[in-house]
Amino acid sequence: MSLLITTDCINCDMCELVCPNNAIFPGEEVYVINHDLCNECIGVFPHPQCQQVCPVACIVQP
Repeated sequence: MSLLITTDCINCDMCELVCPNNAIFPGEEVYVINHDLCNECIGVFPHPQCQQVCPVACIVQP
């Protein structure tokens, strides 16, 4: 499973910095999550790290 960054993203860079799988990168308008790399931090952290640091709660389940 993978998460999705909505258009509410403010491009703050926080999610990219904390992703242990390097699955998040800048897109044309907002940050994007590579679905092949994202595992929602399962087995590494109790909660997805990107969701924990996102100031606008724009990282959601698709």
